[in-house]
Amino acid sequence: MSSVAVLTPESFAEHRSGLKDQEITGCVPEDEAYIPTYLEAFPPLPEKGAPGEKAGEPASAWGSKIRPIKASVITQVFHVPLEERRYKDNSQFGEGEEAKVCLDIMQRTGAHIELSLAKDQGLSIMVTGKLDSVMKARKEIVARLQTQASATVAIPKEHHRFVIGKNGEKLQELELKTATKIAIPRPDDPSANIRITGTKEGIEKARHEILLISAEQDKRAVERLSLEKAFHPFIAGAHNRLVQELSQETGARISIPPPSLPKDEIVITGEKEAVALALSRIRAIYDDKKRKTTTISVEVKKSQHKYIIGPKGNTLQEILETTGVSVEMPPLDSGSETIILRGEPDKLGPALTQVYAKAKSVMVVEVTAPAWLHRFIIGKKGQNIGRITQQLPRVHIEFTDGEERISLEGPTEEVEQAQAQIQEIIKDLLVRMDYTEVIIDQRFHRHLIGKNGANINRIKEQYKVSVRIPQDSERSGLVRIEGDPKGVQLARRELIEMVQRMENERTKDLIVEQKFHRTIIGQKGEKIKEVRDKFPEVIINFPDPAQKSDIVQLRGPKNEVEKCAKFLQKIIADLIENSFSLSVPIFKQFHKNIIGKGGTNIKKIREETNTKIDLPTENSNSEMIVITGKKSNCEAARERILAIQRELANIKETEVAIPAKLHNSLIGSKGCLVRSIMEDCGGVHIHFPSEGSGSDKVTIRGPAGEVEKAKKQLLQLAEEKQVNNFTAELQAKPEYHKFLIGRGGANIRRVRDRTGARIIFPSPDDTEQELITIVGKEEAVRQAQKELESLVKNLDDVVEDSMVVDVRHHRHFVCRRGQVLRELAEEYGGVAVSFPRTGANSQRVTLKGAKDCVEAAKKRIQEVIEDLESQVSVEVAIPQRYHRAIMGPKGCRIQHITREHEVQIKFPEREDSSAGQEAPPQENGEVSPEAEFVPRKCDIITIAGRAEKCELAKAALLALVPITEDVEVSYELHRYIIGQKGSGIRKMMEEYEVNIWVPQPEKQLDVIKVTGLVANMERAKQGLLERVKELQAEQEDRALRSFKVTMSVDPKFHPKIIGRKGAVISQIRKDHDVSIQFPDKGDEQQDLIVISGYERNVEEARQAIQQLVAELQEMVSQDVHLDPRTHARIIGARGKAIRKLMEEFKVDIRFPQPGSGEPDKVTVTGLPETVDNAIDHLLNLEEEYMLSVTETETLAAYMKPPSRYGGGGGAGGGDDSSGGPAKGFVVRDAPWNAAGNKAPDMSSAEDFPTFGTGVAPKQTSAWGPKKF
Repeated sequence: MSSVAVLTPESFAEHRSGLKDQEITGCVPEDEAYIPTYLEAFPPLPEKGAPGEKAGEPASAWGSKIRPIKASVITQVFHVPLEERRYKDNSQFGEGEEAKVCLDIMQRTGAHIELSLAKDQGLSIMVTGKLDSVMKARKEIVARLQTQASATVAIPKEHHRFVIGKNGEKLQELELKTATKIAIPRPDDPSANIRITGTKEGIEKARHEILLISAEQDKRAVERLSLEKAFHPFIAGAHNRLVQELSQETGARISIPPPSLPKDEIVITGEKEAVALALSRIRAIYDDKKRKTTTISVEVKKSQHKYIIGPKGNTLQEILETTGVSVEMPPLDSGSETIILRGEPDKLGPALTQVYAKAKSVMVVEVTAPAWLHRFIIGKKGQNIGRITQQLPRVHIEFTDGEERISLEGPTEEVEQAQAQIQEIIKDLLVRMDYTEVIIDQRFHRHLIGKNGANINRIKEQYKVSVRIPQDSERSGLVRIEGDPKGVQLARRELIEMVQRMENERTKDLIVEQKFHRTIIGQKGEKIKEVRDKFPEVIINFPDPAQKSDIVQLRGPKNEVEKCAKFLQKIIADLIENSFSLSVPIFKQFHKNIIGKGGTNIKKIREETNTKIDLPTENSNSEMIVITGKKSNCEAARERILAIQRELANIKETEVAIPAKLHNSLIGSKGCLVRSIMEDCGGVHIHFPSEGSGSDKVTIRGPAGEVEKAKKQLLQLAEEKQVNNFTAELQAKPEYHKFLIGRGGANIRRVRDRTGARIIFPSPDDTEQELITIVGKEEAVRQAQKELESLVKNLDDVVEDSMVVDVRHHRHFVCRRGQVLRELAEEYGGVAVSFPRTGANSQRVTLKGAKDCVEAAKKRIQEVIEDLESQVSVEVAIPQRYHRAIMGPKGCRIQHITREHEVQIKFPEREDSSAGQEAPPQENGEVSPEAEFVPRKCDIITIAGRAEKCELAKAALLALVPITEDVEVSYELHRYIIGQKGSGIRKMMEEYEVNIWVPQPEKQLDVIKVTGLVANMERAKQGLLERVKELQAEQEDRALRSFKVTMSVDPKFHPKIIGRKGAVISQIRKDHDVSIQFPDKGDEQQDLIVISGYERNVEEARQAIQQLVAELQEMVSQDVHLDPRTHARIIGARGKAIRKLMEEFKVDIRFPQPGSGEPDKVTVTGLPETVDNAIDHLLNLEEEYMLSVTETETLAAYMKPPSRYGGGGGAGGGDDSSGGPAKGFVVRDAPWNAAGNKAPDMSSAEDFPTFGTGVAPKQTSAWGPKKF
């Protein structure tokens, strides 16, 4: 008789809910349930030796859910015998070299290492960590703690690369795996021996692995066969078909060098047998062709060779395929016209005929036409020439700029037709068209063009002519007018009149510091607009900010220009007066008080002192308030701000006298010394006088106590500096100072480096301009003083010298009021450089000054001349709208060009874009046929540098000009190209780095514009067209997939067609790739099923559903009555048993719902014979399970309930009518009911002792020994 145990009803309900399958209909009354075993009710955790894993016991319910987790940390233990230990003489284990080595390895690899010493003095090492770290640590330990042996292994030299592997990966893996060092000889070393260093065990492993790799490679072979290049085509065959067949048949890889490569060697690789077979076959072909073939040579014009070769050499391959003759062509870059035909004698004739036919298939003719007529022959947007090329698509027509010829190339008949048509167009144009040329000074060209081409466009439209104005880079004044004869004359007259008017104008340059330009212009140009309104006839041009130029240009009538200049000079004088600035340090906590509520305080100070006051931002660490305006006003504002601070806090201000020569050393590098004092003394402000002021007073401001502390520290620091410093003074003329300092401070830096002394030159504001101060250690100061005195003495020896400078360079030195000469004088000790008067026609330049200065100045002048002679200026006309794209993000593209080509690139000032619509239409950086691109000032980019560099930079700039091309795309596809929320078009724009413009939907245009760099354009167009092809294919596919069929199926079969969780219908959809739609609950026709997809697939799916329905119609349903107490056992854990039964008998079994009127009725549906078999099986199961149920109920009647339920024992304890709690949940085969055991008594102090009481157990139980 099996043992049982009682559990609470709550535990039973929870257990039931965990095991019951939600999808199985029907239930079993709780009081008649199947009694599970202890292991079924309480499955063990998945551990080794768990009871559920033993034979004959049910598998653990946890096993299918919990996967074992593989540990990421591993441990390896290995031993080093005493005789192999590197360090044996340690006095105390763990403190010698071995411990240091292990510590170093742990830091480098991240692995944890433990050492232990065995009885035989051998070393045991345990390494713990991640696999990679452990392997690296193990390799290092073996190399550093174990004595190393070495051995060599010899394998063929050609196998070495396979041991190394790709990028050395195989070799590294082998070294880690065997914990050895493997040295492979270099390719140029004749030795084939590989040296292995490590432990004996590691060496054996490595040797074994290397020999395995070599053995694998021994199975392969490589053969190199040198055959005459002329016979390679016969071996390769037409279009390489013969060599491909040979490779497939033999299994060897055959590599024949291409015709362009002058190599005779054919390489065959593969298995030895395959290589040998391929070698014999190739040699047989070569011997056969060498014996049978002969050659003939023919002369064909070099220009016709390309027609014989054909595109990608296809024509030569065709001749070889049809005649079996190889045609050998001379290189295209050679002057030879001889072609050699090689083949069998009877086939050379047909091959020669084909060669001549291909050579004469194309002819080239030239048509003479004036160069100025070319664009009219081409026509508007290429209309005229387009008609000819559409009729005769195989004719190529080429126009050459500046030459009076047009080249035609193509089939003879078509070329003759095209020639006749072009000659007819030329004849007609010469009758209708006329031209004239007029010389106009180049300085007037941009004014003739007008802003955004306004003037020239008006003349073109009014007189129906074309006006060509040369670019500035052409340095030409020739303006050409073409068109109707009468219109040409009228346009010429108007251009001449415009030039005459412009000759009466005057231009004046005004020097204005660039920092004032923005202020004069005003916000959004408001202030300069007022000036222009006041002087409407004067044009005011400001330089581009990037030029950093101070020149403002005025142009207009003489009197108006003078008045405007005076007005602007007055504005500038006011700005200079009001631009004085000073900074006031104010403690951060008082800034808000200075601002005042709603900014009242700061506004009042600004208004009353007429100054601009800027405070630092709230999150800034700065304490400086900046005041700008007139000097007197700024000082008044400063006093008022300081007064506010003094009122708010106990602020004290004191002055300390410290010699000015110590100020720099007290401030320290980047202010570090004085900053440390301020931080140490509670944030006091220490203000040193400005450099060169000559003042010794240092101001300290802050809280009273902190000011005294700071004063003490500052004086102490000054005393230290004064003790260690020695000072000497030297007199030298101010004009010598810059020469003594040298270019970029080079001279004075050399003196400082040699002596270590600090040399201080007077500032411009110093009264003693000749005084040079030397500070440092006495010895260093004396040495520096001696060197400087020697230099000054040499400078006092005045000499006069001369040099020859080409007259054309004189202007560079004397222009801009002699700016270059002034710089020379300042830099080279006041040397006087005299150039001859203009018109004297002399090249002699006189230099006067100190000897060293004169020599240095001569050298510098010579360097300037060399730069001038080698430097040129090139202008590139690129429409202004492309300038931003050329510059790139933050000017990165232009910076790259200037760095790469060592040039300077200057962009023009931008013109107002509001009139941009009047500009002539342009595409692809070229002038459109109806209006020629006329460069304006704002379009001209200037490149300065060496001539060759400038040309390269120009080409690079032009390559950055974006072009626009139209791509024909059907209007219906536009929205698919754009994609959801523009994602599709955005992805293409990012991928191809272009801009794609799709027209507005209402326009319904079949075109998409692509704009970008030439380098990206072709790829972008190709990508767009590929996308179009994909969309077209999808449209066609959608049309094919839209085929629909409706079929009528009785609604009662719908659930069966759908299947459990849609399994059946999903399979049909997947098998036939169709969409199947069932009717919704509210639909009128509940029997209609709609199938859509490809026509063939729809038909197959319909047949499948019809077949399924036919099978369902044959099925029968039969009821069988089974005791409800057996239902749970029949269903099984999570419905596993009933599912297996339904799959076995191919039937559907339905159990009654909870609360059903017939709780014992079970319905079985399927084919008649399978239903009968299933019912028989169910009845057998019921009979088997009922025996167990009866036995369980009998036992339950005599069970004693647990003590916590109360009540008596005996048979009456299990009666529900006793008024006690429910009888609980029963399990079989519990461990406490095993032979010799009993259930634990919770009231027993022995079984459940109180903490702190040491009651010894009397006997062991199935739960194991008790632990306290």
